[in-house]
Amino acid sequence: MTNNKLLRLLKTLMIIGFSLILLGAYFSFSDYTQNMGVKGILLSAGCIAVGMAMSLPTKMYLTFVFMNRENDKKE
Repeated sequence: MTNNKLLRLLKTLMIIGFSLILLGAYFSFSDYTQNMGVKGILLSAGCIAVGMAMSLPTKMYLTFVFMNRENDKKE
């Protein structure tokens, strides 16, 4: 897999992760989720947890790649 394809894949995963975090936050304050009770809480927490798991490692990798590119440009 080339670097461009890998970066595109990681950026896509990061965007999906952020979207899941926002969806979980929306579920936290939604009346529908509150009416579901414990299942609603699990749904909200699950969305946030999966979103964080998808977004954090990709951000660290992308930061490392961008720092390497910047160092290469300086040299």
